[in-house]
Amino acid sequence: MFGLIISVILFNTAAIITVKRFTKSQIVHIWTFTMILQFFVDLYLGYKYQAYWYFNKEIEWSSLPAPTLLGPPVILLFLNRFPFQTSLLKRFLYIILWSIVLIIYEALASLPEPWGFFNYGWWKLAYSAPIYPFLLIIALSYYKWICSLEKTN
Repeated sequence: MFGLIISVILFNTAAIITVKRFTKSQIVHIWTFTMILQFFVDLYLGYKYQAYWYFNKEIEWSSLPAPTLLGPPVILLFLNRFPFQTSLLKRFLYIILWSIVLIIYEALASLPEPWGFFNYGWWKLAYSAPIYPFLLIIALSYYKWICSLEKTN
């Protein structure tokens, strides 16, 4: 539980201090989208297929901060410094770098309690490696879509 509390405080503080690129509307959109995407992934992989879970296998209130207060600020931090106006190679490397950071964080989150809060069923850390770039691209695509909708209005 300590790891989750420290992570929530650290990532939210970092997002509040550093994220200046977005409007309030964009922040709400990104936050909500990230929560919903994480809830769907957790619902199927975590609860239906028992691939992983937070704290216990059951749905509990103590698991709620992970998808609601941990994932969204991380995505905001990722998008805030995304190199939109650079070469495709630099954008690709940025996504890979963030994927590595997320893999390292997942490894730390899977430490035994009280520091860890993430537990594996049949899922392995190696399965996350190819998934993170796609999840980051989905978040990036959603942000670009929101920006294009705002421009048309």
